[in-house]
Amino acid sequence: MFELVVATRNKKKLCEIKEILKNIDLKLLSLDSYKFAPQVVENGKTFKANAIKKAVKLARFTGAFCLGEDSGLCVDVLGGAPGVHSARFSGKPAGQAGRNKSDLSNNLKLLKLLTGLPLQKRKAHYVCAVALADKSGLIGVVEGECPGLIAVASKGSAGFGYDPLFYIPKYKKTFAQLGKKIKHKMSHRYYALSKAKRIIQKYIVKQNVIRGVAQLG
Repeated sequence: MFELVVATRNKKKLCEIKEILKNIDLKLLSLDSYKFAPQVVENGKTFKANAIKKAVKLARFTGAFCLGEDSGLCVDVLGGAPGVHSARFSGKPAGQAGRNKSDLSNNLKLLKLLTGLPLQKRKAHYVCAVALADKSGLIGVVEGECPGLIAVASKGSAGFGYDPLFYIPKYKKTFAQLGKKIKHKMSHRYYALSKAKRIIQKYIVKQNVIRGVAQLG
């Protein structure tokens, strides 16, 4: 079984990635398996830049096949903010997982900035960038998006980040109300990882061929 190291310590994010990639014969590891893994400063101007930085730096450190992911929320009326600063929008450091203090403060700040705006003027979209790399360097990078609206109040307890505010008109519920069964078939992370699956599968086939040739030699 191939191992794929995911550049995160966020347990809920790792669970989502595992769920979406469950049909591939992969063993997913997180940064928790690498105690001395270097910290990556997410100072890129785009989600793709941050994802690439994570994947490449971790691959160099571990020598393994690695996945870097960066995602966030873009609100139209705020000019695309919080964008790449989504996890630290309120100025508090991003937590490990779940509805932690930074999630709550980020959500409260967003609600405050949108005070008085009707639902139809609260258009937003989630973005997820996924990069894959090994010790030789970057293999590929893809991106996925999911459109929605920002609710006027927090609703639901599932998910993390801005999920309690990210409203899907089709279901008349937030991501936090929908739960993983529906969310994992329509989210930004689902679309990005669906594209990444093809890169992962091609990589596995290629590595199996290389190993087979090496064994014959």
